[in-house]
Amino acid sequence: MKQVVLSIAVAFFLWTVMFSPLTAPYLNFWWAMTASAVMLTTLATLFAPRWWERIRFSLTDILLGVAIAVALWSFFWVGDKLSQLMFDFARPQVDTIYGMKEGTSSLLLTFLLLFIIGPAEEIFWRGYVQDSLSRRWGADRGFLAATAVYALVHIGSMNFMLVMAALVAGVVWGLLYRFFPGRFAAIIISHALWDVAVFVWFPIM
Repeated sequence: MKQVVLSIAVAFFLWTVMFSPLTAPYLNFWWAMTASAVMLTTLATLFAPRWWERIRFSLTDILLGVAIAVALWSFFWVGDKLSQLMFDFARPQVDTIYGMKEGTSSLLLTFLLLFIIGPAEEIFWRGYVQDSLSRRWGADRGFLAATAVYALVHIGSMNFMLVMAALVAGVVWGLLYRFFPGRFAAIIISHALWDVAVFVWFPIM
């Protein structure tokens, strides 16, 4: 348990440094995010070795991953429109998130999100954190705790829309892992594809 707590503390530190208005202006966000993703995957490998044995890619997993990503993007598109109707601050906060990609090559972003950042987040948050907490506290409590932490690591951004986006996405991927851990590959694919879709291919504007 100490290893899980230490890993979560490291994630909190990294995400706060990357997203906080006090420190973010001094960083290249995407290289910092890539380095953080590699670091968290390294921790997952050190503390929960052989996680890769739970990842079995198949045509079914690929198709499921695509379908989940499309469904999640659609849900966010609807949520974006509704939030704009309800909150004056919604669109400016979303625009702030999209501002992070300014000046960065779309091709580079696609590569980082698809092959490093997206997979690494699932390996750490679901494959390591949720899996470890579920083994200790039970599947339901493990899911709830991991999902809450996944949303809360974004709180340093002081961006309500970002925290809520992390919460919603975390609930979806967490529930999928809770009930279909054997489809971990599909969950990883969906996260990677959703990241690229929402940031590069089909931004929600």
